Amino acid sequence: YRFFGEPVVAACVENGASCIDISGEPQFLERMYLKYNEKAAEKGVYVIGSCGFDSIPADMGVLYTRDKLKGTLTAVESFLTVKSGPEGSCIHDGTWKSAVYGLADQDNLRKLRKKIGYAPVPVVGAKLKRRGLVFYNQEFRQYSIPFMGSDVSVVKRSQRYLHTELQETPVQYGAYVNIGGLGSVVKLMFAGILFLLLVKFSFGRKLLTKYPEFFSAGRFTRKGPTQKQMDGTSFTMTFFGEGYSEGQDPQNGKPNVKICTEVKGPEPGYVATPIAMVQAAVSLLEDAACLPKQGGVYSPGAAFSKTKLIDRLNKRGVEFSVISKPEV
Repeated sequence: YRFFGEPVVAACVENGASCIDISGEPQFLERMYLKYNEKAAEKGVYVIGSCGFDSIPADMGVLYTRDKLKGTLTAVESFLTVKSGPEGSCIHDGTWKSAVYGLADQDNLRKLRKKIGYAPVPVVGAKLKRRGLVFYNQEFRQYSIPFMGSDVSVVKRSQRYLHTELQETPVQYGAYVNIGGLGSVVKLMFAGILFLLLVKFSFGRKLLTKYPEFFSAGRFTRKGPTQKQMDGTSFTMTFFGEGYSEGQDPQNGKPNVKICTEVKGPEPGYVATPIAMVQAAVSLLEDAACLPKQGGVYSPGAAFSKTKLIDRLNKRGVEFSVISKPEV
């Protein structure tokens, strides 16, 4: 999307067509907001980014968790687990390239955000602590690391919109991915250090994009997953939310209710992503009365919070459910 996405957005806005994409690149998504939000509003069209695995499960999952908590949800952490069958799993190198160029260009993302001049999102309730780069997770009995995708930035944009436009209580959010035992941690740390060293130099980036299989230990390939690999792969995103019971002021005292919810579905990249994208498009067409009042460039949570998108996804195999009810 960084190199090829903008002409599509420009053409859609110019000609009065709404558009949806499956980008997981914060820089592209936020640049489109800066450049086209006002024009899209004038034309009455909706440009909604990240409507694939990045970031519908996370963004809609936070809203689902909020709606299921009796009281005020103030913070959520999500943990992604990807299970694969005997054939293993792999990801197409397009995602790898997005990561290479995204990490190399982080300074420009900071500058872009300054230019946009986002209003800070207020912290309501107890401040959510950021976890370390690697930590042992008691709930899953395995190690976890921060999720490197666009989920956190997308959820933050949704929460900012819902707070400023609809006066809803903003929810703090942290995203993590479960990676397994100690062996996985050692491999990942070695690969991660090498990646971060190489990504800083143009020669290193050339190497990373030319030999994705070698540098990712077979995780990313030019061919992408086989049908058997896709059939055997699934994901679960577990959300741990905390907040304040009805009648309790979130600005005073500690959170006193917890809730656990889950979004689960088939293989993320080639099966769950098209399901999410198509259902987002159907919601855009059929739930028009429930969309934000004016057009613009939106994140999924901002655009679809009042629509039937979650119901549609539930019927198509990307399932949202409550694991444990809130307990005071």
